[in-house]
Amino acid sequence: MYLASIHVTLKKSVLDPQGVTVKGALESLGFRTVSDVRVGKYFQVSLDAESEESARAMVLDMCKKLLANPVIEQFDFDVSPGGAAK
Repeated sequence: MYLASIHVTLKKSVLDPQGVTVKGALESLGFRTVSDVRVGKYFQVSLDAESEESARAMVLDMCKKLLANPVIEQFDFDVSPGGAAK
């Protein structure tokens, strides 16, 4: 059993309106030192695989086919031995 932690964010060249809104809200709450905010998605996926290498290959395929839009998003992930997602 493996646990994959996946982060998906907009590419730097893509405007992030949610990030702009969050940054403005933080500033209005007094957090004036925040220079940028990017909003993204986080996934935890538990999967059975024969090895960490095969688990990484499966997660890469998941990201490319469903979890991230390669036109506007980038992703990174970590795979480790572990139980169910928490």
